[in-house]
Amino acid sequence: MPDGTIVDPYFVVEMPESVCAMALTENNEVILVKQYRHPIDKSILELPGGFVDKGETAETAIARELQEETGYQFSKFYYLGRTAANPGVLNNFTNLYLATGGKKVAVQKLDFNEEIEIKIFPLVEVRIMLMNNEIIQAMHSTCMFYGFGKLDGLK
Repeated sequence: MPDGTIVDPYFVVEMPESVCAMALTENNEVILVKQYRHPIDKSILELPGGFVDKGETAETAIARELQEETGYQFSKFYYLGRTAANPGVLNNFTNLYLATGGKKVAVQKLDFNEEIEIKIFPLVEVRIMLMNNEIIQAMHSTCMFYGFGKLDGLK
């Protein structure tokens, strides 16, 4: 604690910095990914994203993760902010982006432990899904709220 008090035991999960993006195709459709999450025993819809590799910037990481997970490259990235999922237990931050102008350029290049299904939805449908609590990953729903705010400001 700041005053020197020792809390014993106290556990911190140490994780690398991460990134996620609300990713829009050149047709303004949202790319979501469906994948199984063992801790909650469910397959859920999420934003593409992942960990920042050592020596990599967050913006480089999100471009890489988007291409690996979806096969899309994007023409523009808007930085939306940085959040901490659970700073009482986790020591990492997640960088949030809006990616626009996505074009399919490759097939997925997944890690050995990833099974990711790409799902593409109209923008208006994703906003409804978000408001109906169908996007349950907290950092991803936060990114989407910021992303929709940015998109509303670009009009």
